[in-house]
Amino acid sequence: MGSSIKNLIHHRMLVVFLFGFSSGVPLALVGGTLQAWMASLKIDLTLIGFFSLVGLPYTLKFLWAPFMDRYVPPFLGRRRGWIFVSQVSLMVFIAGMALCQPEKHPGLLAILGLWVAFSSASQDIVVDAYRAEVLKKSELGLGSAWASLGYRLAMLFSGAIALILSDHLPWSSVYWIMSGSIGIGLITTLLAVEPEGLGKAPKTLKEAVFEPFLEFFGRKKVAELLAFIVVYKMDTVVAVALMTPFMMELGFSRTEIGTVTKGFGLVATLIGTFAGGLWLSQFGMKKSLWFFGVLQGISGICFYLLAKVGQSYPMMVTAIAAENFFSGMGTAAYSAFLMSLCHPKFTATQFALLSSLMALTRTLAGAPTGWLAKTVGWETYFLISITLMLPGLFLLTRFDAWQEKRK
Repeated sequence: MGSSIKNLIHHRMLVVFLFGFSSGVPLALVGGTLQAWMASLKIDLTLIGFFSLVGLPYTLKFLWAPFMDRYVPPFLGRRRGWIFVSQVSLMVFIAGMALCQPEKHPGLLAILGLWVAFSSASQDIVVDAYRAEVLKKSELGLGSAWASLGYRLAMLFSGAIALILSDHLPWSSVYWIMSGSIGIGLITTLLAVEPEGLGKAPKTLKEAVFEPFLEFFGRKKVAELLAFIVVYKMDTVVAVALMTPFMMELGFSRTEIGTVTKGFGLVATLIGTFAGGLWLSQFGMKKSLWFFGVLQGISGICFYLLAKVGQSYPMMVTAIAAENFFSGMGTAAYSAFLMSLCHPKFTATQFALLSSLMALTRTLAGAPTGWLAKTVGWETYFLISITLMLPGLFLLTRFDAWQEKRK
């Protein structure tokens, strides 16, 4: 217990937490917050739904991850150097979004959003590798919880706080503030230490590109493993994909969504994140994935009930609390599961590949959600989202077949 407490407050955890915050800020700015901006301008819901394709770089980041392993910036080292470059790029392109007018130039906004997503995905590649290399093996689970907590707090900031600010400030000012918040990550990068024992970068680009993929795709049952990674959280992704427009359509103001909904959800996330880590340490990966997989469906049920009863504050709080609590539990365990799949020699590229598959679910499943909600209505929409938990649970029956000893 004493060792766990020391790990909990170790300075490495603070760095992991702050890098998690820096990684979490951009996601809402090309997701829910951007949706709210466009919805407030009465832009068509179908177009808003298709704007989730802006998140494609999160899905494809494994394509350039080997370059960030192979080449070392001339400052700050292989990990911190690339983190710094990505953060500067984020500040620039988020500021560019602040100068855009979505109702007049949606194409330009989409291009800027793509660059924000590309810079954010690049930062994620190196931050994930940094976490895997700077933490001891015994700290990975707790480190995932701290990173998840920082990430969720950042999404609260660029989601809930941004929505509250938008009721009092122009949207351009909100995005300027979000651009400045990346400075927290820049300071952390400058003060953090480069991981020790990192080893030399791959000697050739060919080595950096092909070996990680050959090792991973040469495993037994890899197809069903990849399918599981894609579909496991699909029910949650669909349930929350249009949460902000859904709440606004029910009659809740942006301030209410920010304070009551996402603000209250922060408490549930804090509890859920560390409850998930504790459950994982006690019951192991397989039982945790089963348990969290079933719980994910409950948040969909709560949103269905909210759609049925309408503008009900108690039901809104219940739905958001359930989603944040169960998501907090699952995120730390799911991240630890992906990390456990990575070969120690290829952590950066393989984790980028696996987390890209997670993003594939969010991007592709989110694209048709606007059309689906308009076609079938909110109640049927959330019923459909609940049934999407079944493919992941079915594939989870193959968990034992995915386990193999590494050479």
